[in-house]
Amino acid sequence: MALTVVKTTALSGTITNAQLAGSIDLTAKVTGTLPAGNGGTGVTTYSPGKILQVQSATFTVTNTSVTTTSFTTTEVTDQITPSATSSKVFVVMNLSTSQYENSGTGNKYQAAIYRQIGGGGFSLIYAGQTNAYGGIGAFSAGTEISSSHPHTMTFTDSPNTTSAVDYTLYLSLMTASSQGDNVTTGASNIERSVTLMEIGA
Repeated sequence: MALTVVKTTALSGTITNAQLAGSIDLTAKVTGTLPAGNGGTGVTTYSPGKILQVQSATFTVTNTSVTTTSFTTTEVTDQITPSATSSKVFVVMNLSTSQYENSGTGNKYQAAIYRQIGGGGFSLIYAGQTNAYGGIGAFSAGTEISSSHPHTMTFTDSPNTTSAVDYTLYLSLMTASSQGDNVTTGASNIERSVTLMEIGA
């Protein structure tokens, strides 16, 4: 009966592909950090820019009509609770705002994203400057007109909190008269939506 000799000393040098029979189970057989040059990341944990959670809401029934130059809250809102203070929140609002003017010279409005943290009250975080508006610039005076405007707003926020964060669309008219009697969040049968994505640092 032939004896099989088993070598018990540690191997050194380079193992060639020809010496490998099958594949190596890296999960079970390799410890430590696999270098980036060998297909690893060079670090033990690595997930930059990873989407940690997504919250979304849609609205098709109730709409909001705004008739003032002051920013006014609307029903277009959603909430997210970040899992880390270092996370960012990517905000997307898809709208189809509508305006009506009886006898003026244009339809213009302002749209802005407001935020509140932990129920502490809303404040402006994106857009809403006097040059940030939607709508038709001008039309013939004395012409009654209604208009609708597809509108997408995106913004990357750094709330620096793990408390609940609310993001809400606010609307206002550009001028007190002649540039739109009102602006609404859209017809009740046209969908509006908010999507909030937490992105890991």
